Amino acid sequence: MIMENLTLVNNEFLRQFEVKIEDSLARIEYSEQERKIFLTKLHIPKKIENKELEEAFIIKVLEFISEKNLRVVPTSPKIARFVRTNRRYKQLLPVGIKL
Repeated sequence: MIMENLTLVNNEFLRQFEVKIEDSLARIEYSEQERKIFLTKLHIPKKIENKELEEAFIIKVLEFISEKNLRVVPTSPKIARFVRTNRRYKQLLPVGIKL
């Protein structure tokens, strides 16, 4: 239900994915090199923080990365845990990366 309401913005200048919820900005910081995106930090403001929103945001970002045919290296513990427990996203990992 939350997924449809999230509009993902790739802020290339600040190197972060963003979604605006109410008057708050949730973001996932990244760095990009050689067709890989390293998801380094997940930040969801306390007043809008909940597990359903967090997972919907991570899914949106992983689908965006998949559409661009890039590989993902989740260095943020929360994002790594999500990929580890959601098998369908493991295909986005580069060869040799295990979580």
